[in-house]
Amino acid sequence: MIIPTEPIGSIPRTPELLGAMAAFQAGDLDATAFADIQDRAVTETIHSLEAAGSPVVTDGEQIKPSFITYPIAGMASGLASEGVVIPFADGHQRQLPVLTGGPFRYKTNAEEYLRVAKQRASAPVKQSVVAPSALSLLYPHGGIEGYPREEFLQQLVDASETEIRGCLDAGAHVVQLDFEEARLSLKLDPSGGVLNDFIDLNNQVLARFSESERARIGVYSGPGADQDSTHSLDVDYADLLPQLFRLTAGNFYLQLAGEADPDRVLRIIADQLRPGIRVFVGVIDPVDPRVETADEVRDRVLRAARHIPVDQLGTCDDAGFAPFADDQSTSRQVAFAKIRARVEGTAKAAELLTSGD
Repeated sequence: MIIPTEPIGSIPRTPELLGAMAAFQAGDLDATAFADIQDRAVTETIHSLEAAGSPVVTDGEQIKPSFITYPIAGMASGLASEGVVIPFADGHQRQLPVLTGGPFRYKTNAEEYLRVAKQRASAPVKQSVVAPSALSLLYPHGGIEGYPREEFLQQLVDASETEIRGCLDAGAHVVQLDFEEARLSLKLDPSGGVLNDFIDLNNQVLARFSESERARIGVYSGPGADQDSTHSLDVDYADLLPQLFRLTAGNFYLQLAGEADPDRVLRIIADQLRPGIRVFVGVIDPVDPRVETADEVRDRVLRAARHIPVDQLGTCDDAGFAPFADDQSTSRQVAFAKIRARVEGTAKAAELLTSGD
């Protein structure tokens, strides 16, 4: 009996890369030298994940400026800086850009990251992509003259499908839609109307794929993890999960280790479970600076297995370790130690479940 275990995506950037990012932005480092440093960071990250025993790897999002804005990074026009603000519990904020015109196109496609990672990995490579619902937040509430929201959303759905299909065709082990805004939407709109719109939009994209393709597509949802803080952990998971499982993806990656009452959450998940999907539960909390032990992870997996059939169960981290490139709240050493604990603890639980002890 094997319980699959996967990272969510981001790993803290290497110290060399962090320095190079600042130098490149200041004009003190040319593009060729910067690209070489990015390549070293990707290679080092993948090799470190493999050394930690991770059966599935990512590039650690070393080249992404953030999990949400990478498709539009470097766009010379069509954007302004005063977009949606994401408030975190510790008081800091992240702000998205806002569209000022159309048409909407991705400048960068995640397939580019995947092809580089696959050249450097011996393990299967997972590729995370931003959910179209997150990018829908780029469109201003007041609209854009000559560029209606309906036209923007159609172009967004097309671009998202192209990105996901490109990653599947390039050999991604799985493509993960980062849907972190799901729980946050209930904080901004407790009626659930925004969440329903988000899910309908994401399902428009998923409907363009066959059942076998959707088996290689997953959705991640969590309460945020930036600078060791969350943006929506105070939102009741019970209000989100029934709606989240309306998505027609084959895999769900759910934050759980940071929940105050994980058994309650697991009961809700069990009630929503349907045949043909796998639920990866978070057994590592990137917001907690303490490194979990493998035995702690084992016990978390065994608890999950009391609610979720083992053939539909997987494990993951609660979130990426640095979804925004400048986040240095967690060191690479701590991140890899936590990943190692996840891998070893999941294996311990699988052994016990196999033996029947």
